[in-house]
Parts: sequence; structure tokens; C-alpha cells
Amino acid sequence: MQQATVSHSLTRRGALCLGGAALLSACVGGGGRSGGGGGGYRAPDPAPRAVPNSGWDAWVDGFKGRAVSRGISPATVDAAFRGAGFLPEVIEKDRNQTEFKRSLEDYLNIAASDERVSLGRQKFAQYGSTLQAIESRYGVEGHVVAAVWGLESFFGTRRGNVPVISALSTLAYDGRRGEFFESQLVAALKILQAGDVSAGGMVGSWAGAMGHTQFIPTSYLAYAVDFTGDGRRDIWGEDPTDSLASTAAYLNRSGWTRGLPWGMEVVLPAGFNAGLLGRGKGRSAADWQGLGVRSADGRALADGSIIAGGNAGGAPHFLLTQNFATILRYNNAQNYAIGVGHLSDRILGRGPVQASFGPDASGMTKADRQELQRLLTARGFDTEGSDGVIGSKSKAAISAYQASVGVPVTGEPSLELLRRLR
Repeated sequence: MQQATVSHSLTRRGALCLGGAALLSACVGGGGRSGGGGGGYRAPDPAPRAVPNSGWDAWVDGFKGRAVSRGISPATVDAAFRGAGFLPEVIEKDRNQTEFKRSLEDYLNIAASDERVSLGRQKFAQYGSTLQAIESRYGVEGHVVAAVWGLESFFGTRRGNVPVISALSTLAYDGRRGEFFESQLVAALKILQAGDVSAGGMVGSWAGAMGHTQFIPTSYLAYAVDFTGDGRRDIWGEDPTDSLASTAAYLNRSGWTRGLPWGMEVVLPAGFNAGLLGRGKGRSAADWQGLGVRSADGRALADGSIIAGGNAGGAPHFLLTQNFATILRYNNAQNYAIGVGHLSDRILGRGPVQASFGPDASGMTKADRQELQRLLTARGFDTEGSDGVIGSKSKAAISAYQASVGVPVTGEPSLELLRRLR
């Protein structure tokens, strides 16, 4: 299998939230309500407030001349910055991006939570004719496009409310990745100049990703389409049509093959040679079948490579095709791409992962973690859910319980803690 390069994935939004396992909580798309930072919807955070900053003012004055020299009209520049301001909250978020990596089990519990799957099936039915028309034009299956929508903005419910011009100019002025964010700012001004959206309507995530499927400005210029035919490539409004079509256009131009699955869960025979596992070790479907591999749900195998997705490198196993590599071109993170693929299957009505992921690094299974959350909540230390994903709410509850019984406060789950609670 051809593997996507990081540089390509950065053209869409990978540069904004690196380390895709954190995307569901660190970027706009996640939601995250339960004790695990789980897969539920939560209300958007309030929009950040601009504050006076003379350094930002001076930077903007200098940038305006650079923008005009790059083909932006003075009128567009003036209109864009008329209501813009310095956003210190954006700087704080940029400097405190979470670097942790969730296990694939936790990631899929969030990416394909019951609430996300249920809403996804509703949206897939609601926009069925639109997605079918998009598939006919771009050759990307509607359930795959819907899954991207689901991971990026919880099906449009969390598109972001941060003024993009303010956010990008703040980040460009800050300078940590100044060149990148200035290039995004120029691209955003080109979008405004084209009349696709007003400066006031151009809102998105704290780092400038916009719309239902979270395009950064340079990717918008390269891939966004006007599928509705109204003369505007509108990814910001309530109607998701242009966003969904733009995502399909992106995947199409990145090499999507219609009719080829992204991958599938597979079952390996006893004594299978683990040396055959790993991305880049692709074989034909016939080869895998000859080695005793079968799909977990009875589907025909496809050409591709097989990886181990379990917590200790064991089951479940996934066969990944060339279309998986295409999803990586959208976001170069393995968990993200599996999340899109698995959510797309669930939207179609297929079931959850069949094999057990096994114990995590603390020796706990998902059932153990769920029991821990239920017992903590019953003791008055609310984890706000029992999805088995240990997120900030669960860790806070663990810490509070540990403090209440006079044991060292770690905030971490353990079998010992579970035994104490029983």
C-alpha cells in the first residue's frame, strides 16, 4: 500500500491539530461529554473575546501591505480587519495542544459512540439523495463522506465559532508558526475577495479550520466546490451540501476508488505469522485467503495490509486497503482513518468491532473501566458517563475519591482502585 506523506496531509488540517488520536477532543470536531471525554455532543464553548494589543495592531498594519502585494484588494483587507482583534485564548490553545495518544479502542469508543452512530444514521437518511448525487459526481460513497462529517464537526453541530481572520492574524503575529498562519490568512482573504462568505460569517476553529468538514483556507481554495450551483462555495452555513461535496472532491483527487472498502476487521488463523503484519506489507486478497485469513463479518477480502489494533498489539486485526491510504491524505493519523472507516460502516448498519481489545496498560479491560466509572458515580464522584474511556472527568473523579479515602492521589485507574470500590 502506498502511504500518505505528512506534507500532503498538512494541506488540509493536519498542521492545525497534529497527532490524530487527540483530534476528537483537541479540535472542534469531537464533542466529548462523558467521563472518557466520550463520543457525545456538548454545547460549543463561548467564542473568545478580543483584547487590545498594540503589537498585534502594528503587525496588522505591516501585513496589510503584504496582502495587497499578493493580490488582495485594499477594500477586502479593510473589510476583513474592520471587526478583527487579538485573541489571547487562541495563543493559549496553540501552546497547550494535548500531545497524548489514545489507544485505538478508546478512539473508536469516541469516534463510533452510540450517540454519534445514531445521529450519523439519521443524517445519512436525511441527506441520502444529496450524498447519492455527490457520489455519482465524485465517486466517493456517501457513507464515507458522512463519516468524515461526523468526526470533523459531529455532523455540523460543532463547526466552530471563532472569527477566522482574528484567529489567523493572532497566530501569525505570535510567530510560533508565523509563516504557515500568514499563508492561511492570505488564503482566507482570497476567499473573502471571491465573495464566498463575509468576514463576519467566516468562523471556524481556533486554528482556522472551517465548516462542516473543517477545511483550512488553502485547502478550501484548492478543493472546495459549489455543488448547489448558487455561485458560492458555502461550507459555513446550515446546509452541509457544499462541504460534503468538497470532502468528496478532496478524496476523489487524492485517489479514492469507488467500490473498494476502506478496510475491514479480519480474523487470523491459529499460528499466523505475525511477521506478515504491518502497513506496507500488502498482499492480494487471494494470498490472505490462502493463509487462512477471513473477514469478521463474512465479507469478501480485499487487497491490502493487515495490522494489529489491540492494546498489546493483538486482536482485533484490520485489513487496510488503498482507500485507507486515501483517507490518510485527508488526515495523516492511523486512528483517525480507522475511525472514519469504522464509523462509515456503522452508519451503513454494520456492527461494532467483534474481537476484544484486551487489557490496557493498567491491566484493565473496557468492562473493568466501565465498572470503575459506575462505582465512582455511585459513591458520589460523578464521571459523567460509563463509556470505559478514562478522560478528564473520570480522572477528576478518581482523584477526588482517592483524596477522600486518604490514598495517594494519582487520578489514574487501576485494578487495585477497582477492588477498593467493590
